[in-house]
Amino acid sequence: MASHDEKLAAELVLNALFPLLKVVLKENPAVRKKFEGVEAVVQFHARDSEGDVGSYLRFSGGGLEVVRGIWEKPDISFVFGSVGRMVRMLGGKPALFRIKGLFKISLLLKVLALLMNLTLLMPTARPGDPDKKRMKVKLTLYMMAASLSQFNKLGDPEMKKWTSKQPERIYQFSVAGNEEMAAYLRVKSGKSQAGPGICGRRQPFVHMKFRSIDEALPIILNDINMVVAVEKGYLSLEGSPEYARDIGTFMMRIQSLIM
Repeated sequence: MASHDEKLAAELVLNALFPLLKVVLKENPAVRKKFEGVEAVVQFHARDSEGDVGSYLRFSGGGLEVVRGIWEKPDISFVFGSVGRMVRMLGGKPALFRIKGLFKISLLLKVLALLMNLTLLMPTARPGDPDKKRMKVKLTLYMMAASLSQFNKLGDPEMKKWTSKQPERIYQFSVAGNEEMAAYLRVKSGKSQAGPGICGRRQPFVHMKFRSIDEALPIILNDINMVVAVEKGYLSLEGSPEYARDIGTFMMRIQSLIM
C-alpha cells in the first residue's frame, strides 16, 4: 500500500506534470512531427492494494489528450509494481517497471522522445540551447501554477489553511509580462485554479516577474536566492512579499515530494 506522501506525489505528477506534455507537443516541431498521423493510447499504471493509479496519453489527429484512469487495452503500457516506483521514475530517479507493447517499437521510441522533454524540469538540467532554455522556463512556470493548485485541491492542511483565508486573488508568474511565457494561480475562499498566460480577470495580488529567460534560469536552478535576484533586478516582486514567500515555501515542499 502506498504511503500518504507517495499518493500525494503521484497525484501531483499525474495532474500537474503530465499535462505539460501537451505544451511540448505543441511547441517542439521535431517532436510534433513524430506524432503526425499517430492514433494510439499509452498508459502509465501503478499497482496498489487500495486501488490502482494511472493516467493515459491519447494521441489523435496530431494532438494529445491526458486522461486520468486506466484504459482497458492501451497500445503501450508502462506498469509499475507500486505507486512509489512510478513517482520515482517520473521524477527522474531509477525504478523498476514493465513495458507492455514492446513490439510497437516505433511508437515506444516516439513516446520516450516526448517524455525526455520533461527532464528539462529536473533541477540538474542546465540547457545551453536557446529553445531549450525557453522551454525549461515556460514549463517551470506552468508547473508552478498547476502544482500549487493541485496541492491545494489534494487537501494539504497548510495549503488549505492558506487559501481558505483569502478572498479572490491572482498570483501571476511571467517573464517580462510576456503572455506566452506566463502562468497564474487563482485563489478564492479555499478553492484554486491554475491557467496559462496573463490572467485578465483582475490585477495580480502578487506578480513574480522575471526580467528575461536567461535571468530566470539561475533563480529556477537555485543558483541565486530570491533576495539576491531582486537586488540584481533579475526578478521583481509586485505585491505582498509575505505571500510571495509563502508561494516559495509551498513550491519547495512540492519539489521535495516529486523530485
